Amino acid sequence: MAFSTDMCIAQIQAGLRAGDFTAREVAQEALAHVKAADEKVHAFLELTEEAAYAAADRVDAAIAAGSFDELGPLAGIPCAFKDNMNQEGTHTTCASHMLENYVSPYTATCVQRAIDAGCIPLGKLNMDEFAFGSSTESSAFGPTHNPWDLDRVPGGSSGGSAAAVASGMTCVALGSDTGGSIRQPASFCGIVGVKPTYGMVSRYGVVAFGSSLDQVGPFARSVEDAAAVMDAICGHDELDCTSQQVKADFRAACKQDVAGMRIGIVKEFMEADGLTAEVRERTLEAAAKLEAAGAELVEVELPHVDAAISAYYVLGPCEAFSNLARFDSVRYGLCDEGHKDLGGQYESSRAKGFGPEAKRRIMLGSYLLSSGVYEKYYYPAQQVRTLITQDYTSAYEKCDVILAPASPRTAFKFGEISDPATMYLSDVFTISLNIAGNGGMSMPCGLGRETGLPIGVQLMSPQFKDENMFRVAMALEKEYGTAPVAPEFSDGKAGE
Repeated sequence: MAFSTDMCIAQIQAGLRAGDFTAREVAQEALAHVKAADEKVHAFLELTEEAAYAAADRVDAAIAAGSFDELGPLAGIPCAFKDNMNQEGTHTTCASHMLENYVSPYTATCVQRAIDAGCIPLGKLNMDEFAFGSSTESSAFGPTHNPWDLDRVPGGSSGGSAAAVASGMTCVALGSDTGGSIRQPASFCGIVGVKPTYGMVSRYGVVAFGSSLDQVGPFARSVEDAAAVMDAICGHDELDCTSQQVKADFRAACKQDVAGMRIGIVKEFMEADGLTAEVRERTLEAAAKLEAAGAELVEVELPHVDAAISAYYVLGPCEAFSNLARFDSVRYGLCDEGHKDLGGQYESSRAKGFGPEAKRRIMLGSYLLSSGVYEKYYYPAQQVRTLITQDYTSAYEKCDVILAPASPRTAFKFGEISDPATMYLSDVFTISLNIAGNGGMSMPCGLGRETGLPIGVQLMSPQFKDENMFRVAMALEKEYGTAPVAPEFSDGKAGE
């Protein structure tokens, strides 16, 4: 059996154990597929071939020594990382001219844990600039294309991560989610995307957008593959004061069924403005399948969820403004030289380094945190955050997992949404989870009846009970099957 870029983790590791192929051959084939497919998709910003082959050789040495099982859950598995995650010796650009020439002097904990678990690191992935966006159109290095329809966006901000997995260029990938940036692109690209509970995965070494909202999670084409990545990267990190002493066994959770579980349905989500008929239809169909599998459907209320977007676009820009203040053209990042004074250098460097969406959020955050405005907007937004968190706590007294749409629609065409306010509504179903800090994941449930494009449903679990949503996701995967590689990029077709 030869290696195929369509393979899942279990298939790759079975082939390695049986000697059907070596880890170096896996790296060679994966990198060749990237070079062929990425001409169309543009998911990668940098390849790390030397690191990939070095990791593959370590795996092959372990196989020869009979210690393969000691390597970790990602042994021999191609993996790639969103370009806001530091990896020593690579460029970490956040898809911005501001960091175009920045080379990481250290490695983020989530990246290091994936490498320590035996993965083959292929490279760094495209994204919306500094994670500001829902389409990956704001990348300073050009947009990523959706493998299911190259004229459409892959979602964002982790669009490169989603597209790389959906096109078979990598088996798994890491992304970050501040308001839906894992779940929405996973839905658009027809794969599994997980945003863990805030604090389950270390944020050390991940360039911050909103420090109280960001969380790192995996993309994969199967629930078990996503579970393996979570087992590798989650857990407390002494370098991140927000990480918690929590360690779960997600692969074990995948072996449990949903009999007796309570699945919450939120009326406010199912009747939301902008929800397309085909997405609503697929969400209700998924609920019916879970009920048939032995789960109980219950209606739950989130009375303040309508205020989530308003609160988020106060809290997010305020935190972004604070986090982006460090890019001052002096210590690192773009420096526009030749100015007579430091103030002129600051202004020119930041004007040239940041793109339109980054500037928009900096200006908004600056305004919202200014004297006389802070009390009017920022403090009430924090109060709304408390109310939304309490709403979720109350809802989970009645259910184990909440089922909802991941996105109000399927992937849209490039340039179709030009109004920033309309673009922000792409995350209407995902933002409230980041505000509350709960876990969430997007699970593919087939193609839309009208568009023929992938649709994902969202599963939301109580804080630090993320295993619940993996159990439900496995039940749905038994009905819908694992996510396929997009037809145009299935093994052997990338260069056609």
